[in-house]
Amino acid sequence: MIANDTARLGYPGRSSVEALSSPITSKPPSAPNMKNHSNDQAKGLPYAKTLHALQIELVKFQKHLIAHGDRILIILEGRDSAGKDGTIKRIIEHLSPRDTRVVALNKPSDRETSAWYFQRYVPHLPLAEEFVLFNRSWYNRAGVERVMGFCRKAQYEEFMETVPVFEQMLVRSGVQLFKYYLDLGKDEQKKRLQDRRTDPLKQWKMSPIDAAAQKHWKDYSVARNAMFARTHTAAAPWTVVRADDKKRTRLNLMMDLLIRLDYKDKDQSLLRPDPDLVFAYSEQALQDGLIAP
Repeated sequence: MIANDTARLGYPGRSSVEALSSPITSKPPSAPNMKNHSNDQAKGLPYAKTLHALQIELVKFQKHLIAHGDRILIILEGRDSAGKDGTIKRIIEHLSPRDTRVVALNKPSDRETSAWYFQRYVPHLPLAEEFVLFNRSWYNRAGVERVMGFCRKAQYEEFMETVPVFEQMLVRSGVQLFKYYLDLGKDEQKKRLQDRRTDPLKQWKMSPIDAAAQKHWKDYSVARNAMFARTHTAAAPWTVVRADDKKRTRLNLMMDLLIRLDYKDKDQSLLRPDPDLVFAYSEQALQDGLIAP
């Protein structure tokens, strides 16, 4: 089970459903100040040792998940080269492959394009005892499809209106849903994209969209902010992870996820994510510059 009220939802009445699937508009607490806050526990950890310890926690969690028949869905979103592949690789490295799935769908076919937008994602949703990670998701429509003109304005608006309801349906059905956005700075993205072009071991990551990533930086920022504003709900909130440092991104995301999950013999002393690096989305965080402009 998930360690919050969302996992204990039954089938609420209409007013409860509307509240849970509506964007959060109340003013949140102030986001942490990056310049003044320090968290030596999270910032000074040795990477390999901490990663190994967190992977042990994930194995504990999966044992609990299988025993209780839970269904876990993790969505990882972010700009090109934000580190989604590497983060997922470390999360699943020692988990049971029979009960763990990574979903990274290709461009939709003509047949899929003619269907209900969410239809091609539904077969990949977790079954009992499954831990599923989406490396990008239905939020392609809120990001790359909007920016690159791959969908009509009416299709975009329909998606933005219906995705909170769709996610609320998943949560009500018992799916434990976590949405993470890996937030990368413009200069760091430029470095990573250049590295892809020059490193033969990373060229499999290249795509035609990469060339437009820097050119359309502002457009992607506008699309991201609209996505947060309209799809950050009580039932399915967004968690932002600052992603300029790959290793710290991985450790802090894993810590944050494990804190939110219930399982036996949890090592609470290990799970101390840096609040400057991982935090719930809020307009205040955007205004304070904690999210890349």
